[in-house]
Amino acid sequence: MIQAKEYVRPSSLEEAYQLCRRRSSVVAGGMMWLKMENIQKQTIIDLSGLGLAGIEEDEEQFRIGAMTTLRMLETHPGLNQEFDGIFRECTRHIVGVQFRNGATVGGSIYGRFGFSDILTCLLALDAYVELYYGGVMPLAQFAAIPRSITERNILVRILIKKDGRRAAYRTVRRASTDFPLLACCVAKKGGQWQISLGARPQRAKAVVISENEESCGAEGWEEQEAIRIAKEGVKAFSFGSNLRGSGEYRRVLAELLIRRLARQLQGQGEAGSGMGSGREQSKNGTMTESDQSRKEDNRR
Repeated sequence: MIQAKEYVRPSSLEEAYQLCRRRSSVVAGGMMWLKMENIQKQTIIDLSGLGLAGIEEDEEQFRIGAMTTLRMLETHPGLNQEFDGIFRECTRHIVGVQFRNGATVGGSIYGRFGFSDILTCLLALDAYVELYYGGVMPLAQFAAIPRSITERNILVRILIKKDGRRAAYRTVRRASTDFPLLACCVAKKGGQWQISLGARPQRAKAVVISENEESCGAEGWEEQEAIRIAKEGVKAFSFGSNLRGSGEYRRVLAELLIRRLARQLQGQGEAGSGMGSGREQSKNGTMTESDQSRKEDNRR
């Protein structure tokens, strides 16, 4: 467990940042993961008194404070209405409601975990992060920075523009509340598809693929477009291997999920259409590894 000699609850972001600059200090979010680390620190910095918990909405964007809990993200009506319910989908398998009432958005994003459902989801929405020292930058840029470079900073909030994009999210897991073997989010805005994938041991990232306008409207175009997007999408990612699955296995899953979500966004039915019977998919829409294995055997 984590041990510290001093607990500080700063009254301003400037005070929190000055404390954060000390190498012997650590910023605490919801303490859901941090409490399990075997480390010793001089100071724990608690940001709960800085008014960073909550979701603000206006006509142009959503502003999500770093101390906003995952449960607040999951149940926010505006976010789920604007983005087709993907925040409800990407959070509801994270351990349980009690855990999500404590875990914070800032902790999920700042940690840039390879298994993060939240990071994968937000990358497809072209979100931005606001840092106390460094200002606003694209989340994709922030996620690509090695953590050692930015560990002396404070994440203030996440910004998501209301740009009219539609989005869909699905994962493959060994069990319903396990870490995702593969997380996939696909968003469409005009003629652009934005695809994000996340799974340990690789870090979550996103790519943009343009729609093929030349074949638009042709017979069977939607199906061919979904196949093309999936094939081009997986080429942009690298897939690592670990005890949960091989890189090649994740690549196959990624192509299937991207194609399925592209179909969904094109209005060809619910997620999972073209992927087998209802028995092969869990009741809540998340595919488990055993479900996927049976499907692959049948396809062969």
